Amino acid sequence: MKGHERISNIFSRLRQRGEKGLITYATAGYPDAAQTLEILKTLADSGSDLIEIGIPFSDPVADGPVIQQSSQQALAGGISLAEIFSIAGRLRGHTNIPVLAMTYYNPVMRAGIEYFVRMSRESGIDGLIVPDLPLEEDLPLRNACRQYGLSLIPLVAPTSTEERLKKITAGADSFIYCVSATGVTGSTNEIKTDLKAFAQRVRSHTEIPLAVGFGVSGPELARRVAEDFDAVVVGSAIVRAVQGNGGVNGIIKRVGSLTGAIKRVLKEETAAVS
Repeated sequence: MKGHERISNIFSRLRQRGEKGLITYATAGYPDAAQTLEILKTLADSGSDLIEIGIPFSDPVADGPVIQQSSQQALAGGISLAEIFSIAGRLRGHTNIPVLAMTYYNPVMRAGIEYFVRMSRESGIDGLIVPDLPLEEDLPLRNACRQYGLSLIPLVAPTSTEERLKKITAGADSFIYCVSATGVTGSTNEIKTDLKAFAQRVRSHTEIPLAVGFGVSGPELARRVAEDFDAVVVGSAIVRAVQGNGGVNGIIKRVGSLTGAIKRVLKEETAAVS
């Protein structure tokens, strides 16, 4: 199955059930490679509908302090792109849910576009999120993704103009990542953007599913922001759950508990609406 088809299929099943999706994130190599795989398996087993594997980069301009620190530690630990692809491959052997790579364009260029996309495909990755790649420069990567059946996930922001929304959404083939606020990632207790109006603006240009991310700190905020979108992305809160005592067992317990709690409220919201 092609990657973009796996992603589209999960959103189709969610819509058929009237259910909001949960997309979770973990930084590859944090706290180390072995524990990364266990964290990803836990995310898959605890209610995630899609998983993002963050590829560490030295200048993560879209990431807040929590994910920046995890990326720095992963790089200091020597995590390599080959190891990340290996982790993704072992995760694919564990679960059939869609797996996305969240990366900056520099690692893609350093590896070579064709090599990066081919290895992503071979390791079971279904799509790429590249927040620093502008629409005007994405054609080489988009063409490679098409060749190998991967989805290149576009991002839109509340500040995107109508003309830009029209152009960005025209190239989407699985879902659109809606950034809840300008700035960097990071969990918060409040999102000030008028998300209903934002979602309506994006939906006026496309019927592709919409996921909202940046700033979702936990179950209650996930419940609120999910109302006008098809899925919620949770990143910094998951990475923060990795921190703390108890070794790998403690990490697994905290990550699994948070993921399960968020997915439960998304299901409860679905039940309440139906």
